[in-house]
Amino acid sequence: MSYLIAITGKGGVGKTTIAALLIHRLIKRGCKPVLAVDADPNTCLDAALGVSIEQTVGGVREEAREIAGKGMAAGISKQELLEMKIAQCMVEADDFDLIAMGRPEGPGCYCYANNVLKSVLTEISSHYPYVVLDNEAGLENLSRRIVQKVDILIIAADPSQRGLETVSRLHALAQEMEMKYDRLAIIVNRLRQDDLPSQVPELKTITGADIVMGLPESAELAEFNENGKSIRSLSPGNPVSERIDEFLVNIGLGQ
Repeated sequence: MSYLIAITGKGGVGKTTIAALLIHRLIKRGCKPVLAVDADPNTCLDAALGVSIEQTVGGVREEAREIAGKGMAAGISKQELLEMKIAQCMVEADDFDLIAMGRPEGPGCYCYANNVLKSVLTEISSHYPYVVLDNEAGLENLSRRIVQKVDILIIAADPSQRGLETVSRLHALAQEMEMKYDRLAIIVNRLRQDDLPSQVPELKTITGADIVMGLPESAELAEFNENGKSIRSLSPGNPVSERIDEFLVNIGLGQ
């Protein structure tokens, strides 16, 4: 059975960087292969991982619709066609594979594509011991039940007052939606000092978080993000990587 990690939070707090670091450090710790799922319409997990997405689920949804509409898929149902196209979206790397939601490239909502993605992910993820899901801001993708349950839900935040207040709102929303997760972690990103903000202990009590941790500001990571460089080439001993390793030990992954 797969171990599923889902990351969410408000926009701009570094969710994708955290997702990429988790994937990178899982692999380094022998936890592989990993299925990386970029569920943010603003696809950028591929760049952080040093690969390139050629097709997204949003894109092939429109392609499949056009093929079916023109009667060019004789003998194949619309769902079978879309499932086949989604499988073609997979980017294969040495120790991880990546699939991206992307944006719809035509009219209509994600509803049908989501339903197919849910069934395809259920099948695909069964072949991977570890799955990391990078969500768009908020809980939109999780609310669509793309995955039924996660082993650990990570809510990422920055150390600002507004950022920490968003954690409480996202947690309340998760409870309203009756989201299923075994453990909750709050990660406060880009700390300029070693200490967590003074509001964090109260936030831990309110949310019932199992794990609360901070990630330090990193000039190297900032430079990588600005220049679109892969985090897989981070220097050994990067303090953020080391903190992610501590987190993985805390949740029982790797040695």
